[in-house]
Amino acid sequence: MIVEGSIFLVAKQMQQTSRVETPRSAWLIGLAAWAVPGLGHLLQRRWARALLLGGAVWGMFFTGLWLGGHLFRLGPNDQGFAALLQLLPMVANVGAGLPYIFCWLTSTGFADHAQMVTYEYGNTFLLVAGLLNYLAMLDAFDIAAGRKQ
Repeated sequence: MIVEGSIFLVAKQMQQTSRVETPRSAWLIGLAAWAVPGLGHLLQRRWARALLLGGAVWGMFFTGLWLGGHLFRLGPNDQGFAALLQLLPMVANVGAGLPYIFCWLTSTGFADHAQMVTYEYGNTFLLVAGLLNYLAMLDAFDIAAGRKQ
């Protein structure tokens, strides 16, 4: 016990807890939640969360494309600092899951539309859609793993 003026500071002893295995189904639900926004919560019958989070991700992704937003990817010519500048927004875009993969396979949304007035809004919608899906994926995973109600 340390006495500091009239305040007593007491250190708590940390108890060692046993490690709990994460169920395999939680990993599969997390993967499904990343791949198809909202699916992780649907599989757990969390209808309101699936509609709210999945609907928000899908809506923002398609709104971003409609506004002329640009999806990011690493190109063969990107090296050094240029690759780093592409990497961070690409990771955010990949968070949207299969919608990003579909756009990548069909080369949709990767063209620059910088002349459009809404270009930056579209970029922001696309980035936020991916980042929100990462959060939704973690939420579905935590529920499936029993860490959250």
